[in-house]
Amino acid sequence: MTDSPLPTFKPYTRQSIAQARQWQFMSPELQEAVQVVARVLPFRTNDYVMDQLIDWSNIPDDPIYRLVFPHRDMLQPQEYARLRELVLFKKDEAAINQLVHAIRMRMNPHPAGQMTHNVPRVNDAPLRGLQHKYKETVLFFPSAGQTCHAYCTFCFRWPQFVGMDDMKFDARETTELVAYLASQPQVTDVLITGGDPMIMNTRSLAVFLESLLVPELAHIQNIRIGTKAVAYWPQRFVSDRDADDLMRLFEKVVAAGKNLAIMGHYSHAVELRNETAQKAVKRIVSTGATLRMQGPLIRYINDDPASWAELWTTGVRLGAIPYYMFVERDTGPSEYFSLPLARAHDIFQAAFQMVSGLSRTVRGPSMSAFPGKIVIDGVVTINGEKLFALQFLQARNPDWVRKPFFAKYDDKATWMDHLVPAFGKSKFFFESEDDRAAPAPAGKVIPITSAQRTDAGRCSQ
Repeated sequence: MTDSPLPTFKPYTRQSIAQARQWQFMSPELQEAVQVVARVLPFRTNDYVMDQLIDWSNIPDDPIYRLVFPHRDMLQPQEYARLRELVLFKKDEAAINQLVHAIRMRMNPHPAGQMTHNVPRVNDAPLRGLQHKYKETVLFFPSAGQTCHAYCTFCFRWPQFVGMDDMKFDARETTELVAYLASQPQVTDVLITGGDPMIMNTRSLAVFLESLLVPELAHIQNIRIGTKAVAYWPQRFVSDRDADDLMRLFEKVVAAGKNLAIMGHYSHAVELRNETAQKAVKRIVSTGATLRMQGPLIRYINDDPASWAELWTTGVRLGAIPYYMFVERDTGPSEYFSLPLARAHDIFQAAFQMVSGLSRTVRGPSMSAFPGKIVIDGVVTINGEKLFALQFLQARNPDWVRKPFFAKYDDKATWMDHLVPAFGKSKFFFESEDDRAAPAPAGKVIPITSAQRTDAGRCSQ
């Protein structure tokens, strides 16, 4: 008797998708859309997503198909027509590149001040691969984690995957990360993100995680890892050749006294129905790590309260914690995917009512806007005026957190920028302050000595 072979990860891109057996299930129009739109937006999928998550009898309306395959309506009609002509007929690469760049720049490639306000400075230069938007939380982007097992069509970090090098966040080592964190005692949380850090093998991931366990970073209490692998390639936690080593690494971080939180990105209930996906959850939580479930509310994909309720309920049964329902960010093909905020609130409320108290740890719908994470608490009527009740769950200025405020009800608004203050005010309370003058500690100069570089280099070996 021989062991059955381990499942092998096999990605497909625009250049190779025609080799997948499912390509023949797609109409010529759907095939064309992939070849044209994938020139603008990132496209990557894999065998697990196509074999286990997509119902090919229901394309293009299957939610996971819409989640990973490009569609012509993600571009404006005139853009699609011009790009189609260039790609399929004229085949003029210079003209294609020029048009593609123009379309990408129209799509707001760096929302919420990611490039301008979130990047800290060291030795009076931007610190590559870090963001520090909130006082207690630093985001770290390891260069080896700057891809994913499959790409989401709505991804707000899409510029990092399409060759826009000036939009990338990536760090090749941990020297400056450790030195920066050591100088920031107020920071308690580090989020390792990407791309997807779980694309790395365990040995590579250990370099980054173990660098955070050194005594001089005792103030770091929580280490988070943002990942879609729990849905797109759960074998990473179950049957990959180093999956057991990964579990031991998680246990090591927990044993060091840190809270290790796996921030699992789930977009639809179907992603947690598979046996392998459920086993991944159980294995993660068995190490002492926590698994928190989060994802954006996306038109065509999960604008159904029942899907969210099933996802949260299943997750809780397996040991995961429902965490966030986000609002689709104002970037990329947001016009295609976005929902009115009023509709987002209705969906969240309906899903919330379907679940028990154990699933009501979830917060939303939440906008990760420039000033912070703003949640729609409800729709209220005050003095005969219909309003959105809002508050900050997180903010650039900590004094704003949990401070309620109101906006005029607008059944067409899809983002914070579309809302108007209530009660005749010209500005929201946070707009009257010069928040741009204090974008986290971004302007602080932190000298890094050669000794610090040597010490930090040792702890990353």
